[in-house]
Amino acid sequence: MAKKLSKVLLYLIVILGAITMLIPFLWMISTSLKTAPETIAVPPIWIPKSLQWGNYIKAWNEAPFGQYFINSIIVTVVTTVGQLFTSILAAFAFARLKFYGKNILFVIFLGTMMIPGEMLIIPNFVTLSHLGLIDHYGALILPWLASFFTVFTLRQTFQSTPDQIYYAAKIDGASDWKYLWQVLVPMSKSTITAVTVLQVIGSWNAFMWPLIVTNSDKMRTLPVGLQAFTTDAGTQYQLLMAASTFVIIPMVILYIFLQKYIIAGISKAGLKG
Repeated sequence: MAKKLSKVLLYLIVILGAITMLIPFLWMISTSLKTAPETIAVPPIWIPKSLQWGNYIKAWNEAPFGQYFINSIIVTVVTTVGQLFTSILAAFAFARLKFYGKNILFVIFLGTMMIPGEMLIIPNFVTLSHLGLIDHYGALILPWLASFFTVFTLRQTFQSTPDQIYYAAKIDGASDWKYLWQVLVPMSKSTITAVTVLQVIGSWNAFMWPLIVTNSDKMRTLPVGLQAFTTDAGTQYQLLMAASTFVIIPMVILYIFLQKYIIAGISKAGLKG
């Protein structure tokens, strides 16, 4: 009886958590279909009297969202591919290769995860400014081509691979490079997919850094473009929510289709230290 009760309680907690997560998303969609007066009505209106589908067209035309989409796609793809490449190489080095000071170097890198990202904004901005990369794709991409969180996660997965597989590959004449890309990477597909999805979502939704290093519409990304609906005269909430909806939808679809890989990958990464 106690076991069934605890199970019911667990389900209730999960359902409550799911509802809590869904409410803001549902409110965003609801507001995107309202008239301007309905967005600020008291008490709040959940279901609009008349669905204003035209808000999506108005929102799209309010700013150059086509260019914003292109910029977001370029930045997201390049940073994700670049970060994966550097992280896979670093993770393999820490997991399999033997070199002087490996453990000390790993601990130092691990310590960098404790540094708040906000502390790196000014040094990164000054560096990129000296390089003449402000308002350029380089400023949006270069600082994110390496991530020790990704390195750490992949290292844990690589270490969980049996040593016998590595030694068998070496006996067959495979180099470390060949073993990495033809054996280890395919075996770690779930973890690599997980960190890829997390990086894609993080890069797609990035706001603070693109806001700081871009000055023109031709370089801005989608989250920064949402500022177009907030002016000194006020905020057009119905258009802001409409734009937010078509900005977030690609990531929602991506997560829905790949969520099992995220769960499997993160779970596998924690099997062995």
